[in-house]
Amino acid sequence: MTKVDLNSDMGEGFGPWAMGDDAALLRVVTSANVACGFHAGDADVMARTMRLAVENGVGIGAHPGFPDLQGFGRRRMEVAPATLANLIRYQVGAAAAMAASVGGGLRHLKLHGALANMAAEDEAMARVCYEAALGVEPDLVVMVLAATAQERAAKALGCAVAHEIFADRAYEDDATLVDRRKPGAVIDDPAQAAARMVAMVRAGAIIAESGRQIPTPIDTICLHGDTVEAVAIARAVRAGLEGAGVTLARL
Repeated sequence: MTKVDLNSDMGEGFGPWAMGDDAALLRVVTSANVACGFHAGDADVMARTMRLAVENGVGIGAHPGFPDLQGFGRRRMEVAPATLANLIRYQVGAAAAMAASVGGGLRHLKLHGALANMAAEDEAMARVCYEAALGVEPDLVVMVLAATAQERAAKALGCAVAHEIFADRAYEDDATLVDRRKPGAVIDDPAQAAARMVAMVRAGAIIAESGRQIPTPIDTICLHGDTVEAVAIARAVRAGLEGAGVTLARL
C-alpha cells in the first residue's frame, strides 16, 4: 500500500497580522512546516501553531528562511556560508525549543522560499544548511525538493530524507519549480491540484509542465498555507489520494 505524508507551510502570521487558516489545515495535513520568525512568524505564532499541531497529531517541522519579513523570504539573498549556517542554527534551535514547550518535538526540516530554491540549484549551499540543522537536531528528517541538488546534498550526508513534491506549484524539466512570476506557476484549482498529485504518485514521478516525467520516490506532498485556496486544496488532495488508495500518514 502506498503511504504519503501531506505537509503544509504555516505559522506565517506576525503579531496581529494573520495569514492562512492554520487551524483548518491542521485538521487535514499530517505534517506542519512552521515558520521560525525570519521570513514570517513570531514566538507567539510559533507556539500557537505548534500547540495546535500537537493537539491534532500532526508532525512538527522547522521551516527556516532568509531574514526577509518584508519579502516573505521569497527574495534571493547573498549570504556567506558561515553566516547562512548560523541563520539555520538560530531558527532550528528556536523551533526545537518552542516545540518542546508545547509538549511536542521537532521531526523534520524544510527550507523556505528563495533559500529553498537556491539550495535546489546549489548542492554546496544545501549542504551548509543541512549540516547546520543536523548539528542542532541530529535526528531530523530532511525534506528535499525531489530530484534536485537538495536531494544530492542530503543523501551525501547520510541523514534521513523525505522526497517532496508540490501540489500547488508547476515544474520545470529539471525538477525545479516554475518561477512565481511566470503564468501558471501557482496552481489554485483544488481539482487540478488533486488530479496532478494522484497522477504523480501513480507514476512515481514529477510531471513537468512540458509533460516530461522525472522518476522519483514521493514521500511527502506540500501545499502552501498562505493562499485563500489552501484549505480547499488540502481537502481535495487528501480526498483524491485516499480515493486512489493512498494512505496519508505523517513522517
